[in-house]
Amino acid sequence: MSSAELLRVLVGIATLVVAAAVVLRTFRVRHPWAPATAVARGALQLAAISLVLTGVITSHLWVAAALLVMFSVAATTATRRLGWTPQRMRQVVLAMAAGVLLALGVVFLTGAIGFTARYTLAIGGIVVGNSMTMATLAGRRFTQGVIDHWEEVEGWLALGAHPAQSTAQIARDAVYSAMIPITDQTKTTGLVTLPGAFVGAIFGGVSPLEAGRFQIVVLAAVIAAGSLTAVLLAHWLQPIRTRPEALR
Repeated sequence: MSSAELLRVLVGIATLVVAAAVVLRTFRVRHPWAPATAVARGALQLAAISLVLTGVITSHLWVAAALLVMFSVAATTATRRLGWTPQRMRQVVLAMAAGVLLALGVVFLTGAIGFTARYTLAIGGIVVGNSMTMATLAGRRFTQGVIDHWEEVEGWLALGAHPAQSTAQIARDAVYSAMIPITDQTKTTGLVTLPGAFVGAIFGGVSPLEAGRFQIVVLAAVIAAGSLTAVLLAHWLQPIRTRPEALR
């Protein structure tokens, strides 16, 4: 990339993040510069990982190490969003691990995608990232649902219901709500959006048909991993005896 091209990229990115911050600040949204900070951090991390991946994608051992780092960061991030405690960390880790292992196990054991270091890193990173999002959405929506319906929950508890029974419907609604983004993305793929994996594969020289095959497998894996992650986490969060604190 030439200096002129790099300058145009930087100007474009800066303009976009400033526009987002101005819109959020105008509407008085909390932390309006948080998205801009996220973009800056993401750029630095992508630059670093681009250098590292040159040697990583040729070895399953290094790919496994990279995925472990990704998973650790993802689980820590999701836990912080839900209010960090050792117990919450264990719940998030186990829920995400179950979802990720289910999805990747099915994908590679069935041969839907070849078990190569390159593909393992690509689909593994996507599945881990989406599992983190599902854990965060399900956990936050469950907590907010309990807060919003605390009088109802308290009533069930007063009648002798088990803590898990008193929040069962809230947990189901939290999982349903968490699944909406990925479900809608999958339904509209090719009509409204062209996912990054699909576009990236085409830019890499893969035929559109092969790129489409890879993308639909990725979407199915994300849905499977996200479903299990959200259900397990909501199930483990269900038993509540006291009103939870509002999440930031």
